[in-house]
Amino acid sequence: MTDLLVDRTDGVLTLTLNAPQRLNSVTTEMFEQMSDALEDAEGVRVAVLTGEGRAFCSGAVMAPGATNTGILEAADRLIHALTGAPFPVVAALNGLAAGIGSSLALASDFQVANEDDYFLQAFVNVGLMGDGAAHELIAASIGRARATRMLMLGERLPNPEAYAAGLITHCVPAGEWQATVDGLVEKLASGPTMAYARIKSAINAAALLHLDETLATETVEQGVLGASHDFAEGVAAFSEKRQAKFTGA
Repeated sequence: MTDLLVDRTDGVLTLTLNAPQRLNSVTTEMFEQMSDALEDAEGVRVAVLTGEGRAFCSGAVMAPGATNTGILEAADRLIHALTGAPFPVVAALNGLAAGIGSSLALASDFQVANEDDYFLQAFVNVGLMGDGAAHELIAASIGRARATRMLMLGERLPNPEAYAAGLITHCVPAGEWQATVDGLVEKLASGPTMAYARIKSAINAAALLHLDETLATETVEQGVLGASHDFAEGVAAFSEKRQAKFTGA
């Protein structure tokens, strides 16, 4: 079974994370495959990013104690591919969006979520910081105060609250989710692609002023944190289902 399904039909590029057994956590290879598909998308009018099963994406597959530079660089490339694609990208959030999954959703132009699920940035619980430009994507959408709470406290943000705060574009009852996704994709696929590309570029130029700087900072600092005692302790505490004892080392 392949971990990523790629479909191109009638101008719609659909990328489906297909690892439901691990809640669609993403590997380096999956990041690269998604970037390849988005960057080589001649004739695409709209792209859809979604997941199989009960989660959209639970994060990245990262190894404790390693710097994970390769996977972070692959994730950064995908963020650029999503924000730089000359067509709208719809994140069809079939379930929770956690860690880098949050960033993939927010780097997309539209987010269609159902009322029953949530966003989560829980890196801090194991002594890490967010990545995938989470610090810019979240702060640009909902402001410094809410971003600080989400990233420093590691709290769940239910989709209705995410919508009310301006983090996502759509939040609907679960029974209306698929029809909403289909309707939006159909509208975008038949719309003025040249205008969409220029609107998207202008919005991102205004709202994501420091995207490259944020990605570079996250990659360097996440490498430092990934080699720390606090990260090792956070992972051990999570595995042993106990409170972590962070020392700042």
